[in-house]
Amino acid sequence: MHAMPSPAPVVSVHPLTLPAPGRGDDLRVRVSAPVTGNDLPVVVFSHGFSQSATAYEPLAAFWAAHGFVVVQPTHLDSAELGVPADDPRTPLIWRFRIEDLERCLDGLERLEASVPGLAGRVDRSRIAVAGHSWGAQTASTLLGARVLDADGVPGEDMSDPRVKAGVLLAVTGTGGTDLSPFAAEHFPFMSPDFEKLTTPALVVAGDKDDSPLSVRGPDWFTDAFRLSPGATDLLTLFGAEHSLGGIVGLGHKENTDESPERVALIQRLTCAYLRHALGLADAAWPVPVESTLGVLESK
Repeated sequence: MHAMPSPAPVVSVHPLTLPAPGRGDDLRVRVSAPVTGNDLPVVVFSHGFSQSATAYEPLAAFWAAHGFVVVQPTHLDSAELGVPADDPRTPLIWRFRIEDLERCLDGLERLEASVPGLAGRVDRSRIAVAGHSWGAQTASTLLGARVLDADGVPGEDMSDPRVKAGVLLAVTGTGGTDLSPFAAEHFPFMSPDFEKLTTPALVVAGDKDDSPLSVRGPDWFTDAFRLSPGATDLLTLFGAEHSLGGIVGLGHKENTDESPERVALIQRLTCAYLRHALGLADAAWPVPVESTLGVLESK
């Protein structure tokens, strides 16, 4: 089995800004990249509710050290921005989130030029998206998932042909009767149709992730794997709750569970999957999973 490249030193630049007419605020972005290497693939990462571009350091730093350019936008729901609940943008933040990822893709050349030493080293033909929780739903739309309207009709296709792979961490499941009354009232857009999610993706779920957003229990977070043709791989982590061991950052105040071992497994598996799905020569998939930590399923 081929080994992943040895970790390299990483440079991170934040905040970079991308113009965002109609958004109300320009888009703040963090970019992390290895200081060595060429033809570097890209991962655009969508954070969970209230987080920001500087969260998820365990993933961003690991991916960057192992050869990826990691692009992290700060969405309008971030606690850092303080957008009030009665802001007219609030009902459409889910759409602004998707547009944020698109702006990152459109602005890759500008972002590349803003990081010292990165210009000319990025392979823009190898792009993946990733996200956690609400961010995973956001990322899934670029992979082909659609949002159902109140009548159950799939909305517009927001997939992006530039995106070749995805990693969906604790991705929210189907809507309708699967939503709790609170989620149905406050998050009506949380009603995905995974039938057209055809871009290759890895889903990561915790078997103790019992969300107040759904009446179904932890199995809800495996819907993207069960119901889409593109999400061909599922990593189920034993004992993991919504923070999957602490991927937002170990010691973070909002962690529901902490396990450095689970975080290390997610680092290793997601990196291996991304290298495999983006067609890198040294990629190997699947990789072994210690049975006490979780199980990997493939279609």
